[in-house]
Amino acid sequence: TVEVMEVPERGILSKYLFSLGPVECQDAGLPQRGRNRAINAPGYPRRGAAQPGGNPRVNDNPLPPGQREGRYRGAGRYPNQGRRNQGGQANDGPRGQWNEQENEARRRRNENQDGGRGRRIYPCENPRFHQNPVPGGAHCQEPNEQPQQVRRIGYKFLESLLQKDPSEVVITLASSSGLKELLSQTSMKPSFLQLICQVLRRACSSRMDRQSVQQLLGMVKESNFLKICLPQYVADMMTEAIPAVRHQFPEHISNIISLLQDLVSIFPASSVQKISMLMSVLPASINALRASGVDITEQIEKNLEKVQILIQHLQEKRREGTLRADNYTLVQPQADGQEETYRTMTIYPTYNEVHRDKKPFLRPNIVSGRYDSTSIYLDTHFRLLREDFVRPLREGILELLQSFEDKALRKRKFDDIRIYFDTRIITPLCSSSGIVYKVQFDTKPLKFVRWQNSKRLLYGSLVCMSKDNFETFLFATVSNRDNADLSQGIVQLCFNEHSQALLAEVQPSDSFLMVETTAYFEAYRHVLEGLQEIQEEDVPFQKYIVECDVLVKEPAYLAMGNTYNLMPLIEEPSPVGKEGFLVSPDGLRRHRVNVLDPNQWPSMEALKLDESQMQALQLALTKELAIIQGPPGTGKTYVGLKIVQAFLTNEQVWQSTLQKFPILVVCYTNHALDQFLEGIYTSQKSGIVRVGGRSSSEILKQFTLRELRKKCEFRRSLPTHLRRAYMNIITQMKQSEQELREGARHLECTAYGVLHERHLERYITTQHWDSLMNGLDDEWFCYKGSRNSMIVEWLGLGVTAFTQNGAENPVQDGEEEQEGEEEGEQLLEIPEEADLIQADRVIEEEETARPQQRREDENGAVMELANMLLAMKLEKQGQGAAQPQQEAVEWEMQPAQRRKMKQKMRAELRKLNAMTEAEARAIQDLWQLDLSSRWRLYRRWLQMYQGEIRRKILQHEQQYQVAAERLAELRLQEDLCILKEALVVGMTTTGAAKYRQILQKVEPRIVIVEEAAEVLEAHTITTLSKACQHLILIGDHQQLRPSANVYDLAKNFNLEMSLFERLVKVGFPFVRLNYQHRMRPEIAQLLTPHIYQELENHPSVLQYENIKGILSNLFFVEHDFPEQEIQEGKSHQNPHEAQFVVELCKYFLCQDYLPSQITILTTYTGQLFCLRKLMPAKIFTGVKVHVVDKYQGEENDIILLSLVRSNKEERAGFLQISNRICVALSRAKKGLYCIGNMGMLGKVPLWSKIIHTLREKGHIGRSLMLCCQNHPDTRTLVSKGADFFRVPEGGCSRPCEFRLNCGHVCTRACHPYDLEHKEFQCMKPCQKVLCKDGHRCPQLCFERCGQCMVKVLKTIPKCGHQQMVPCSTPESKFCCQEPCQKYLKCGHRCNMSCGQECSVQCLEMVMVTLKCGHNQQVKCWITVEMKHGMPVKCKTKCPIPLDCGHACPGSCHTCFEGRFHEQCKSPCKRFLICSHKCQQPCTRECPPCQQACQNHCIHSRCKKKCGEMCIPCMEPCEWRCQHYQCTKLCSEPCNRPRCDVPCTKLLRCGHTCIGLCGEPCPKKCRVCHQDEITQIFFGFEDEPDACFVELEDCGHIFEVQGLDHYMDEDENVIKLKVCPSCQTAIRKNLRYGTIVKRRLEEIECVKERIQGPVSEIETSRHRLQGVLEGKAVLRRNLSIKYLMLEEKLTHPDLSTKSIGLLENLIGFYGRLGELMSSLNKLDVSEKEGLRRRLAEIQEWLDKPRLSFTGQELSDLQSEIQRLTYLVSLLARCKTATAKVNTSISRKIATLRQILEGTKKFTQEDEKVVKMKMEELKTSLPESGLGISEEERVQIVSAFGYPQGHWFKCPNGHIYVIGDCGGAMERSKCPECKAVIGGADHTLEHTNRLAPEMDGAAHAAWSETANNMLNFEDLRRLI
Repeated sequence: TVEVMEVPERGILSKYLFSLGPVECQDAGLPQRGRNRAINAPGYPRRGAAQPGGNPRVNDNPLPPGQREGRYRGAGRYPNQGRRNQGGQANDGPRGQWNEQENEARRRRNENQDGGRGRRIYPCENPRFHQNPVPGGAHCQEPNEQPQQVRRIGYKFLESLLQKDPSEVVITLASSSGLKELLSQTSMKPSFLQLICQVLRRACSSRMDRQSVQQLLGMVKESNFLKICLPQYVADMMTEAIPAVRHQFPEHISNIISLLQDLVSIFPASSVQKISMLMSVLPASINALRASGVDITEQIEKNLEKVQILIQHLQEKRREGTLRADNYTLVQPQADGQEETYRTMTIYPTYNEVHRDKKPFLRPNIVSGRYDSTSIYLDTHFRLLREDFVRPLREGILELLQSFEDKALRKRKFDDIRIYFDTRIITPLCSSSGIVYKVQFDTKPLKFVRWQNSKRLLYGSLVCMSKDNFETFLFATVSNRDNADLSQGIVQLCFNEHSQALLAEVQPSDSFLMVETTAYFEAYRHVLEGLQEIQEEDVPFQKYIVECDVLVKEPAYLAMGNTYNLMPLIEEPSPVGKEGFLVSPDGLRRHRVNVLDPNQWPSMEALKLDESQMQALQLALTKELAIIQGPPGTGKTYVGLKIVQAFLTNEQVWQSTLQKFPILVVCYTNHALDQFLEGIYTSQKSGIVRVGGRSSSEILKQFTLRELRKKCEFRRSLPTHLRRAYMNIITQMKQSEQELREGARHLECTAYGVLHERHLERYITTQHWDSLMNGLDDEWFCYKGSRNSMIVEWLGLGVTAFTQNGAENPVQDGEEEQEGEEEGEQLLEIPEEADLIQADRVIEEEETARPQQRREDENGAVMELANMLLAMKLEKQGQGAAQPQQEAVEWEMQPAQRRKMKQKMRAELRKLNAMTEAEARAIQDLWQLDLSSRWRLYRRWLQMYQGEIRRKILQHEQQYQVAAERLAELRLQEDLCILKEALVVGMTTTGAAKYRQILQKVEPRIVIVEEAAEVLEAHTITTLSKACQHLILIGDHQQLRPSANVYDLAKNFNLEMSLFERLVKVGFPFVRLNYQHRMRPEIAQLLTPHIYQELENHPSVLQYENIKGILSNLFFVEHDFPEQEIQEGKSHQNPHEAQFVVELCKYFLCQDYLPSQITILTTYTGQLFCLRKLMPAKIFTGVKVHVVDKYQGEENDIILLSLVRSNKEERAGFLQISNRICVALSRAKKGLYCIGNMGMLGKVPLWSKIIHTLREKGHIGRSLMLCCQNHPDTRTLVSKGADFFRVPEGGCSRPCEFRLNCGHVCTRACHPYDLEHKEFQCMKPCQKVLCKDGHRCPQLCFERCGQCMVKVLKTIPKCGHQQMVPCSTPESKFCCQEPCQKYLKCGHRCNMSCGQECSVQCLEMVMVTLKCGHNQQVKCWITVEMKHGMPVKCKTKCPIPLDCGHACPGSCHTCFEGRFHEQCKSPCKRFLICSHKCQQPCTRECPPCQQACQNHCIHSRCKKKCGEMCIPCMEPCEWRCQHYQCTKLCSEPCNRPRCDVPCTKLLRCGHTCIGLCGEPCPKKCRVCHQDEITQIFFGFEDEPDACFVELEDCGHIFEVQGLDHYMDEDENVIKLKVCPSCQTAIRKNLRYGTIVKRRLEEIECVKERIQGPVSEIETSRHRLQGVLEGKAVLRRNLSIKYLMLEEKLTHPDLSTKSIGLLENLIGFYGRLGELMSSLNKLDVSEKEGLRRRLAEIQEWLDKPRLSFTGQELSDLQSEIQRLTYLVSLLARCKTATAKVNTSISRKIATLRQILEGTKKFTQEDEKVVKMKMEELKTSLPESGLGISEEERVQIVSAFGYPQGHWFKCPNGHIYVIGDCGGAMERSKCPECKAVIGGADHTLEHTNRLAPEMDGAAHAAWSETANNMLNFEDLRRLI
């Protein structure tokens, strides 16, 4: 048998299919064992019990590819659920593979002895938890906890995976933290390797989890397992001596080949080299095995040969340069004349389709007979459906390509596509579905578009973007649509997989042309993929669908039992049964009937059905494919619900006992799905799942997938592998999102205005920076403040530009921004067509719309960042302190000037042209450039800024996308668990297409399709699974039909025909419902017999009352007012009809009809907007307004219909389609009123018949007759909207004259509503007197009178001021508004008003002298606080020059009064090795270059920073011609000479090329550009046979002999050769490639030396780690800094420079820690000041830096030395307080003045300090004992006691206690007679230890000492 491999979602095999056949299923090196027969049992086998088949380790070998899934459902639905071992040990805890391999022999020996025993239990490492083994090596923790460490994967764990479903296997492995470690081993036992191959094959067979498969194979691809272990294992096969082992090898070889196939299919580019070693040894081993007698099957050889052919093909493509990424798609060549099979066709349009108008191969849908085969049937529908969305795009782009020269292109309309100009990809965004991109397009050509009603850029629409006239293009779909964003030109797109790989090269400044197709691509994509995936044999009901057999059998499940209980259909709903559905009171035992016997059925009266409905129910229950046609109002849904109720109450008939199979209900629209499921809910309260667009039903909200996922019990019941994988993926996504969002915000901000120059400084050369900052000499500008932006001034947007031109009249360019528009009356909310389509398209579970609050927060964050980054913003809202320039200018700028400035800025930001590097280098003075050149240079800087951010976040994008795709697969697994438990699954056709893979797994046996006649046949087919046994189609093909995009396909290929209609047309048996229950008879007459031959009225419709206020219940108003075409789209509107219909609606509301009883229908969406403008919400709220197509299946009492079309050409549009006429005329129950051009419509045959019927009955005319309810004899004719003014209140023109309760008379005309005037509001003025002064109420009569608010002059008693006060307000309660005249304590006047309390803080500015001696202005109240110690930051500029010679950029405060200076910010001007200028601030050694690397070759470009080492290109060298060819790699020096043969090619102009053979042809011609070519540079240019070379880096052309000589010169310097003309570095040139490569190699060596040798860095790292570990004082006193240093030393990217920085930091922080430790020696009063000084040092030390400058080292060392001296001095002073005399005090004071000073500690200061400290050494020794250090040491040594024996009396006199050191007696001090000693080992409380003698920390006899002794004894014992 030959099996076609599944088409993977990623990689090459979507086009290049294998035909790998099945392989023999032998055991992979494990003992033969029986299969577990209880594999589908609900739970694992009982622990310790013997399992069927003998050995408990069940063999579950890989199946052939076609059978890989479906047979393994795991042991129960939720394995490992809730089972815990009570012994504190994890069950089946798998051990590490090393331990497993050691015991492999023992296990194999004992296998036959442990058949009945359970597995051994191994203790888990963490004793706190105990549970079942979990994926990834049994993490001992709860599944919802973060994994703590990598756990190893062992043999038993892998073995257990073979018993599980492939989906569970692959998800478990892909999310396992131990798999990578397992695969990293360089050697493993054969049996273990064989098991891994088995498990991998099983995992890769999963069809639903392609992302997890990709994740898994990605780890395999990069592993030692693939590169080392497998080749070694295969090579060892040749030397295997044991025959039994050799004969098992074919099975393992088959597994390895399968693994290779999967690897190459998913990673075609990157895996070829990885598997080369394995592929080289595999054939040799197979040949050796065959030679030794091993049977190698033919299938294995075929499979290997196909893998070899594919790899050979890929290698060829690699050499051609067309295989560069893993998303490469290979097309299998077709034989001549053979059409490409539909299974290998791409869904997306190809290059050839876009550029060549070639007719595709199509077959028409056969509507009058059978198909030849199922394959042709599927092929036909695939090609037709694909062509339906491809053709508009193909023809539109071809037309566009031919129109590029048209100057009016932006205004031109295209039939098939919509065009968006100047489209830019702004920034990536994170969504639940993956990475989406915010894209901006030009809205100027789209100003007429009303986005709320536009079909543009709807969710799921396909767009194609190109920046090179569609030579290359990107495909994307609209992922989120927001009308407000669209009006600003913003949309979110999700790019397809192939396009995502190309986005890495896209910059935010790239401009695309974006083309949109009108098709809903997402629905096409899912259905087309479904058609490709479905196998011919899996299509159900082929007998009827393909072969058109009309003899229908009963459902297959009825063979097992065919008795139904139909009592629930007869009786009223009763209490809920235990299973959730409603049952009859008598139970289900009675009234069971054989449904196949019509005579046993209850009567139709009992079932409450009419005759045709009864026939439909019988057909549905007894035929495996049933078709029910339901004309309008005949009860299609009612019958459908009866059918479902019958199924649900007789579940045992069709349901399996082993597995649940839910009923699948499919509807075309959300509304129909809601209606149907709500009907089911009345009799089935649980077991429903709804999958579709947004539901408007509150009842069904609980049944959506989103809500069901949230339920705790569902989460708990999920399999462990899903929960763990979910947790891991969410963690990855959060990490990537955080990094990505920050960069994305920066990118987005660049589009909102001009970046401040400080953020561009690193991209601006030093010369340009100096020129920019010093170029403006304007005193007024400088006076405005230092925060103004120079770049704004330079770009002509700032103060100087607009104040100098202030007198000029701004140019009116017709594009002025609107400052705002008046808010009119709130209009009725009409469901916009765009919103309706969006609601149907977006599956509720995948909605990406963010909550409003989160969106506002995100926008707020972007705006806040914009305030920081931008010097000037386009938008006015949200400006912050970062725009002082803007704030300073706008108050004096006229609105017109401001608009002009914003327009100018917006236009310049949208432009693309940026200055080249060569042009920028030639500029000296930026201010001499014209404005256009300035903007070009700014765009260059901006693009460099954007490019760097883009590169930084690219990796996070890719990580997030991969994680999101895996998450989507996990969600499908979650959803599968939900759907399998359901009884009824309801889906829209869109939802069914999206979830088609799940439906194949759920296997619904019964499928009911509502609105089946509106669904394309391909949609219906992909909904069905092979397990479907019963299909019921309900609909009406004479109402709405499916719609196709391409008219030709609908007309000539029958694409618009549903499966429902096709089967009816071929004579398939069906039932038509014949009794309508909706329309009154006169309305029903419009349908019968013109549309339906037979349609009888049910008696209920004969009882309707007549419509109030109008003489006729049915009337058509004729007119000939012309329609208007909508500028956007193909819609139309008719204002005459709109006004008439709105006035008629208002008239009905006046007749006391509820708004909910009235619906306005129109046939065109354009008319909706026209209607909305005429319908204020306060009048029409509750009235429904819809397009006819969206109202199918609905009904209402009164329908007002506007037909819209009226034109001289008599084009009726789709009003001539009978289906739409049928729907429009059949929605009304009691009254139908239509307005249209009946004269024009009469030319349509069907309309002609209907109009004839209307004329016979008198129901048509040019005027409608109104009748007053209050005065029946008064009648009014109306033919246009204005005529309704004669009945202003819905009655007639007579006055009402009713006397109201207030005494006034009703002013309205006759009105039939509110006859008692209970709701009437009298609008006449109120005349009531409010106060004693006679002021009257100013309100209207119906309004409540308030207090008198007339203002009168009153005297305020508190202050005596006179004020205008409201009449009703007492003078004592009024706050006087006069300015306060009081003076504050400081002498300044109060700035509050008279009635307010005086301010506490005076805001007047005063001059003060700060502690540092500088004068500064501060607010007056601060001077008071300064007296209490409040610090004030001195802003005086630091006057001290730095060591580098530049002025210090800091202030007195930031430089700590000169002790620590800020880093120099003057830019470095030195050239780096890479030819760039150093962009960093002034420093001794320049750090590595941070600019983007410019190195590139013909294959690729280096994406690293310039200072980082480049990865050499490993592609083959492309330098070849017909004479020579280089055989080296691209990065190696070439091994061929230069070819000097002239080029023979012809240029475009027709002249011969002036270049050389094999070189790129120069763009200049010897004839056309003679003057340029012959210009003398080297001296040979004017020779007639001179040849030239063009330098690709700059484009300059030089004569070859001269340039060869120039390039061959050795300059003895390490740098790149430069262009002799423009000095651009030569990096890419084939002819001089060897020279360039050698220079680059030298530069790389320099980079390596700058970076530092890896071994040296590692040595330094370990050395510093050892030094840090020895800093116990640092760990104790600065623990946070210690941990920070410890973490930095583990960083993988350390360099020599960073090692030096860390070494300095360790030293300085260590000194700080020691000083902090020394504080204990000081007096308490001294500690606080010293702590403050140490904190200042730490604050300065904490500043981020790349390295310490010489200035910083000098400042830091000086200050630390100063504090060291100070600590030493204060410590001596503390211990010698009794010995200090006057002269010593003076010396101490002098020292403290120097050491506590705030000025820099100079070398002179240090000399003075040293000298003074030396003088104090004898009088103030460090010990404080009055003796020298030498004497102290001699005394302690002489006594010979250990530490802790020395004490001092209360007055500080020293004495010693012998023996144990504990005081046993008291005595008196010989010096002062104070008590010394103690008793019972207890020291006198006035005495204390003398650590200054021997450094003791505690007494020798003390609790501390005893504890320490005990510890030492214990340690010795241990």
